[in-house]
Amino acid sequence: MNSRYTKTAMLLHWLIALGIFSMFGLGWFMSELPKEAPEQLSYDLFNFGVFTWDLAKAATPRTFYFNFHKSIGVTILVLIVIRLLWRITHQPPALPASLKKWEVKLSKGTHHFLYLLMFAMPISGLIMAVSSKYGVKWFGIKILPGLDSETLRDVFHEAHEIIGIVLVCIVLLHIAGTLKHKFIDKNDILKRMLP
Repeated sequence: MNSRYTKTAMLLHWLIALGIFSMFGLGWFMSELPKEAPEQLSYDLFNFGVFTWDLAKAATPRTFYFNFHKSIGVTILVLIVIRLLWRITHQPPALPASLKKWEVKLSKGTHHFLYLLMFAMPISGLIMAVSSKYGVKWFGIKILPGLDSETLRDVFHEAHEIIGIVLVCIVLLHIAGTLKHKFIDKNDILKRMLP
């Protein structure tokens, strides 16, 4: 059996990881934006002076960044579906024989829970967005209309935040496990997911 993940699995893993971390940063950034602000036709993305995003129709900063967040969320959900299909059809590399039984169980349990949360996070966000009056646009293309149900939106807003907190905890556990294997156990588990 191969001792490393496939290049496709590696690419999907790191793209999704980057997406998840950027979505948390974007979520915190946009939650601080004022509800009332002048509309603009272009945005210096995150005010970094690196990339300016021109819009076809003027939008407030809050509207722009919330739509951007939804667009990335939909993209990540598609990548997660592809990753899961790839995982189902391609056997992962075997864990080192040196791992204790509890480590194998914890590793498998964490991975399964991580997959569940990676689906639950964008799906709860999608339902929350559809429950609003705005619906979902994917980089300016309307893909789902809004239902304008404040009750449903509030329930899934709360769920989205709780899932986010649990996801951060599980991702940190995943990273801690990887660092333990690298620096304490000194085995090659990390190399399985590196090109």
